[in-house]
Amino acid sequence: MKIVITGGAGFLGRKLTARLLDRGSIDIAGQKREISSIVLFDRVAADWNDSRAKSIIGDIGDHGDVANLIDADTGCVFHLAAVVSAQAEADFDLGMRINWGGTRNVLDQCRTAGSVPRLVFASSIAVYGGDLPETVIDETPLTPTTSYGSQKAAGELMLSDFSRKGFVDGVTVRLPTVTVRPGKPNKAASTWVSSIVREPLNGVDVTCPVRPESPMACMSPRTAVDALIHAAGIDTGALGASRSVLLTGPRVTAREMTDTVMRLGSGRPLGKITFEPDPDIQRIVDGWPRASRSARAERLGFAADRSFDDIVNAYIEDDLKP
Repeated sequence: MKIVITGGAGFLGRKLTARLLDRGSIDIAGQKREISSIVLFDRVAADWNDSRAKSIIGDIGDHGDVANLIDADTGCVFHLAAVVSAQAEADFDLGMRINWGGTRNVLDQCRTAGSVPRLVFASSIAVYGGDLPETVIDETPLTPTTSYGSQKAAGELMLSDFSRKGFVDGVTVRLPTVTVRPGKPNKAASTWVSSIVREPLNGVDVTCPVRPESPMACMSPRTAVDALIHAAGIDTGALGASRSVLLTGPRVTAREMTDTVMRLGSGRPLGKITFEPDPDIQRIVDGWPRASRSARAERLGFAADRSFDDIVNAYIEDDLKP
């Protein structure tokens, strides 16, 4: 079976690819399927030393590029490609072309291919915003207050309708902030959550652009990859009218994050963390959920991180240089 991963050169796409290649098979709607090939679609190459993985460079916002990506042999699509939050807010047209238009292109091509593939769409808890409860739950209505959140919410609605019509068999997972992201900071408003863990543990000083008391709902890349793969295997008949599943993310403040880093990184030459709030970043972060908890996700078998200790330990074990 052929698998397509949009955004395949990104950090989550690469971790997902590594897990799939290691497994060699995947459950699709409860049926075990051997993986014959994985196509990694992104703006840059995602090279792998494995004959099953093929990198294709293209633009998710270009219908012609996507038309050559998904065919009748495609059994599963993981749609991860997106313009991140602060960039989508700063450049409305780019965010609409990639986050809304790119998702529409993927859905249209799945329909054209005619194979009704399982489509797993990586959405975000940025679909919630404004006057929120302390913890977002399954019944919390979608009230995005950023362009990124609105574009993700629109993608969820399109996926549900394409699934209703029988063009795809889709599942949306609403991810909390996935951290820790290896590499360099990106343009996401949440990139600081990775930076205040990654940089100090690598001996680099870092400035946090939000107040110490600012909370976030977080999830480790390990758990996010588990969720994506699990979403491919579930019986969508159990989802009822909504194809979207909120995932649980523990509440942790920026101060609690830094305290965890200092505690778990003791014995290492740690970088210094200072707080210098940026009004634009603070405004976006203040409008996001502070925690998420989903009884529905638990019933469907999705795992969750227990604490920020789990998240930092996962980074130390998986990505931190010895």
